[in-house]
Amino acid sequence: MNKFTKEIVDDYAEKLLIGLTDEENKMVLDEFEAIDKSIDIINKIPNIEKVEPMTHALDDFVFELRSDIAEESIPIEDALRNAGKTDGREIEVPKVVD
Repeated sequence: MNKFTKEIVDDYAEKLLIGLTDEENKMVLDEFEAIDKSIDIINKIPNIEKVEPMTHALDDFVFELRSDIAEESIPIEDALRNAGKTDGREIEVPKVVD
């Protein structure tokens, strides 16, 4: 696999409309380098391709999928009545990021 380069990271950042500074780009490249090193170590494990993929960390894990049944929800007025602050038909919540 080809190594990630500054140009590749910048291209992906531009496509995602996030834009990166040179410092952020270097941080991303350093992270990819650490990931590549870990993958290289894993790939050196003998017969790794014969290991069956796991669906869960516990061998005896049993799951049941519930039926996907549409149910009637409560009227919007009841939901708004139980909310603290409202703005029309929307519930106001505290700002958590700047």
